[in-house]
Amino acid sequence: MNNSDQRLPEKAVLGLLSGESGENPFPLFAQIREVGSVIPIPSPMGGTNQQTWMVTRMKESIQVLKDHAHFTVDQSSIDDQNDIRQINADSSAPPTFLTGKSMLSVDNPDHQRLRRLVSKAFTPKYMESLRPRVQKIADELLDKVQDKGEMDIVKDYAYPLPINVISDMLGVPRSDQAKIRDWSGAIAHGLGLGREEPGVAEQIRAFGEYIAHLVAEKRHHPDDELISQLIAIEEEGDQLSEAELLSMISLLIFAGHETTSNLIATGTLMLLDHPEQLERLKTDLHLVPSAVEELLRFNGPATISGPRFAIKDTELAGQQIKKGDMIIPVLKSANRDELQFEEPEELDITRKIKRHLALGHGIHSCLGAPLARVEGDVAFSTLLRRMPNLQLNVPRDSVIWNFTLSSQGVTSLPVAF
Repeated sequence: MNNSDQRLPEKAVLGLLSGESGENPFPLFAQIREVGSVIPIPSPMGGTNQQTWMVTRMKESIQVLKDHAHFTVDQSSIDDQNDIRQINADSSAPPTFLTGKSMLSVDNPDHQRLRRLVSKAFTPKYMESLRPRVQKIADELLDKVQDKGEMDIVKDYAYPLPINVISDMLGVPRSDQAKIRDWSGAIAHGLGLGREEPGVAEQIRAFGEYIAHLVAEKRHHPDDELISQLIAIEEEGDQLSEAELLSMISLLIFAGHETTSNLIATGTLMLLDHPEQLERLKTDLHLVPSAVEELLRFNGPATISGPRFAIKDTELAGQQIKKGDMIIPVLKSANRDELQFEEPEELDITRKIKRHLALGHGIHSCLGAPLARVEGDVAFSTLLRRMPNLQLNVPRDSVIWNFTLSSQGVTSLPVAF
């Protein structure tokens, strides 16, 4: 599959991975797939002897995400001197999912134990039971703007809907949501592979201190929500340490709204960019679940998965991977793999999708995927039912993209209806 005549645009690739590039990445992904399915790139971390590989296609991405005998998320298990998770955070600060051990950064058996503790709250059945609550929140948000005839999809709908849902689930006071949004935004915008903006460590510390204070409050005043449940499990002698508890809760708060907010906002823009698909969806809202899967495939929340590291020397798509090498599956590229999808660059809300990687794959696949699907279904159905004349309220070329952590989204999306 490698084509030695094609040169890799290294500067563009590194800009994409670090978050310094806000350009449309898909032409670049198509170009890279022509170069190969597994290709060497300069290290985005800089100053390291380890080789970095970019995985561009579906088959090889799935192999890396599933093969735990050869690839791990936990770099410290191979080389604790070069752990990319070592953010410049004060060691006295409370741990978060970015600085402590979380489901993102450990493999089995630790991952299985951590995931089991919260899995009961994230079953498809329980997520489906939240549908009336999600519907109520969606309607309340649209009630606020209905008479105005315009709104910002990001600020007025895509962001507040999922953060209200996850806050209710966890038992986070709604009055704290503005602070959480500020911290989440600073963290998401301030970090990329090989990039840490000034001041991010202070934001991570403030976020961690808030979580620690929230947990302390719940110990004294428990309720029926998830944080109190996790504390109770911990006190019953399970192996959830205080550090793991704080890391887990910070991950659930952060990941519980960032992904779905991105899906709703970016998905709305993609539908507005494809008016024939939007019209088809408006005439048959039963297509919304199918449309959600296609929007996830077409331009999902995460650009890359968390990097993997080779546990031992191995071969991948004809490339010799050495122990310690970093492997980066590019999910958005794999989801437009010409070997897996017909006309992958086209948006087709009726597409029959066997699988996509927008929400990950294997043991580290998104815990909240069932919740994201319920929220996406309710969000798009409610929006298009109540505002069938939805249209962009600014010139298309004025829509600003930003790259946050490992995803690309829109900062604002003014619409009229």
